[in-house]
Amino acid sequence: MDTVITVENLHTAYGATVAVDDVSFSVRRGEIFGILGPNGAGKTTTVETLQGLRRPSRGRLEVLGLDPVRDADKLRRRTGSQLQSSALPERLRVAEAIRLFGRLRDTPVDVDATLAAWGLTGLRRRAYGTLSGGQQQRVFLALALLGDPELVFLDELTTGLDPTARRATWELVARVRDRGATVVLVTHFMEEAEALCDRVAVVDQGRVVACDTPAALTASTGAGVRVTFTVDGYDPRCLLSVPGVESVTVDGGRATVAGKAEAAVGVAAALVAAGVTPPDYRTHYPSLEDVFLNLTGRRFTEGAQS
Repeated sequence: MDTVITVENLHTAYGATVAVDDVSFSVRRGEIFGILGPNGAGKTTTVETLQGLRRPSRGRLEVLGLDPVRDADKLRRRTGSQLQSSALPERLRVAEAIRLFGRLRDTPVDVDATLAAWGLTGLRRRAYGTLSGGQQQRVFLALALLGDPELVFLDELTTGLDPTARRATWELVARVRDRGATVVLVTHFMEEAEALCDRVAVVDQGRVVACDTPAALTASTGAGVRVTFTVDGYDPRCLLSVPGVESVTVDGGRATVAGKAEAAVGVAAALVAAGVTPPDYRTHYPSLEDVFLNLTGRRFTEGAQS
């Protein structure tokens, strides 16, 4: 796959404060690339530097074959962006926002078609300040996609949204990629990165501590799968004969079966064969939270900086 972003040894400092420290990664065309880390890890500084909004102290950057500092104007014509601090005037109507930002694009923008594509037709006369958080994010996505940019930067897109609005926004982000754009998604939500991203750079204290697919990152922890359920008269020790099962423990009437990844299917099949269908059956796979703990020795929430 083509490489659309190359970052080599990026370093950005503000006086004695180092925000980004020797960061290197690449982004492939057509993927959703996540930059995941706690607040203050240097994520936003990195993507703002990639867009030419900040000047790096040193390092090599190439975005769509351009230098973000030297070719900032050319780059903006080919990219879309939703910044962490994005906002619009409270009284600006949705259709007016599409029309206004459309004038900044090199290609004509069909306002009605854009509203319809993002489910905004019914909101065209609504003022920005009257929209819900999820509706506002839908507007920002529509603005970011005006002119069909090749590359889209989305920074903390779902912060402040309730779970329902967050998942609806995830569907919209997937649509952005399906329309042919490459997406760089900045987030501190583990579940968001796992659900959306083809690859993830895990950032901590200004450094990339790991970069790979979510599946490869979680596999790297060496942790297996856990299955939990209420015993309710069933003796779970017989599950030790299931291929991949390494241990079975019972505590307070609740069983925990641990083993290799393939054990999950075998345990479920064995329970069904025994006529056991516990309503609280759960399968627990390693998560990106486990990856962060394994790499840094801290829980993700403990990695936040002021």
